[in-house]
Amino acid sequence: MGRHNDISTCVTGALEKYFRDLDGEMPSAIYDMVLKNVEKPMLEVVLQQAGGNQTLAAEMLGINRNTLRKKLTEYQLL
Repeated sequence: MGRHNDISTCVTGALEKYFRDLDGEMPSAIYDMVLKNVEKPMLEVVLQQAGGNQTLAAEMLGINRNTLRKKLTEYQLL
């Protein structure tokens, strides 16, 4: 369970820094920004851990292989 908390702590810290660095500007599209900044490196690391095997990577992620391919294409990781 500890590893999940590490990820959560990293995201919390990054968001707190993001808000501090806004310097009075109004934030926008935070949801999409966070998802994109978490999803791409997650896909890269999991695919690497799976030795490039997309079927295995999809299983590790708990998503359909077609969904994985769509996301890999979206992030230009193919």
